[in-house]
Amino acid sequence: MKSSETMSIGEAAGHFGLATHVLRHWETMGLLSPERSAGGRRRYDRSDLHRVAAILLSREAGLALTDIRDILTTTNFRKRQEITRRHCDELARRIEEMRTALDFLEGGLTCDYDNITECPSYQSLVASRMARASRTSG
Repeated sequence: MKSSETMSIGEAAGHFGLATHVLRHWETMGLLSPERSAGGRRRYDRSDLHRVAAILLSREAGLALTDIRDILTTTNFRKRQEITRRHCDELARRIEEMRTALDFLEGGLTCDYDNITECPSYQSLVASRMARASRTSG
């Protein structure tokens, strides 16, 4: 797209595999503000498309639309940093949970015991989980 070219809402939505109502909703939330043609139709330029891509990346990272709006619109570095830090911490926590789950499942794949509860790998993972529970409850 040349810098002077624009897209209709249908073209912009199609470019990202979205329904047009998604772009309209994002506009009502203050995430997007495309220019309007003389006839009042939305026209998306390159910067609007970059914004849509940023919103999609943010959604994929697990951010809520309100947080995305705050991150993209705030000029307050500390506020943006606080929101981003909160999400980084949450994502790190979820990654750790998923690592533990993957370790557990992969451990089950390597246990050739008839009863998985007798497998040393399984027992180690369960003991680790029990210790963690004791630390958080006590």
